[in-house]
Amino acid sequence: MRADRLLATLLFLQERGRVTVPEVAAELEVSERTARRDLEALASAGIPVYSQRGRGGGWSLVGGARTDLTGLTADEIRALFLVAGPLSDTPELRTTLRKLVRALPTTMRAQAQAATRAGVVDATDWSRNAVTADAAHRSALQGAVVDGIRVRLGYAGVGKPAGERTVDPLGLVAKAGVDYLVAGTDKGLRTFRLSRVTSVESTGEPVTRPPDFDLATAWRTLSGAFQDGMYAVTARARVHPDALALLQRFLGGRVRVGGPLPDGWTEVWVDGPAAKALAGHLAGLGARVEVLEPPEVRQWLARIGAELTEMYAGEEPHAPHGS
Repeated sequence: MRADRLLATLLFLQERGRVTVPEVAAELEVSERTARRDLEALASAGIPVYSQRGRGGGWSLVGGARTDLTGLTADEIRALFLVAGPLSDTPELRTTLRKLVRALPTTMRAQAQAATRAGVVDATDWSRNAVTADAAHRSALQGAVVDGIRVRLGYAGVGKPAGERTVDPLGLVAKAGVDYLVAGTDKGLRTFRLSRVTSVESTGEPVTRPPDFDLATAWRTLSGAFQDGMYAVTARARVHPDALALLQRFLGGRVRVGGPLPDGWTEVWVDGPAAKALAGHLAGLGARVEVLEPPEVRQWLARIGAELTEMYAGEEPHAPHGS
């Protein structure tokens, strides 16, 4: 796009002070005719650019003038580069940051460059699983959202093989370090965790955007439904003092702590998506937690305990099948 090229030409001119047409052409990878036309366009637009013929000539800013294209304060520049620097994992983002640095006054460049190196984004969790998408997939989805283009999305759900579906990308959401795509499907609005995306292919077709669609509102509705499912079952339990901190670390906000009991244990309420899942979370604490109600969670814990006893009661491991 010519507007981008004109900006790049002005930044290059500002950085070098004086440039020749061949230098501009080489820097921007355009013909010399195009480079000369762009320089003339800058002059016609009122930018204080002039040309000087002869040996040692070229194009310069009048009086060595410099243009601060950002209009940002020092604090704003630092905040921008602190956020953008760790995210610059694609060539396009790195190029954008370099252009922004060139646009800054000389006195602010060192601080901006230091800010880009002040943080790192680790895209894996502590179990070494990816928590965000491959950079190429994320970039493709960002482009599809901005351009309003429908895509064929390769996606692997939890415990399921990868499959392909056609979706209308409507927005991207970051929640607690995890990225999600909000998209329209034949079953309505759905969310897709970007770390489970296996492929993105543009269809070239425009998306169908719901009337009055608002990303923030849609996310609150979708995430609210998911969270309601996470709190479908509540168990009342008593926890040994040694296990309370561990339980809170495992289940976070799904644990509500009551008061101390006469025996020194603590009463708690623990939420989960289902009785079986909640029992599975609590079973790892063994006898240091006792579920008082509901009966369904107690029954699942008893079943898990019986299965573990049968498996491990003997002194020797069970022989593998076929041996």
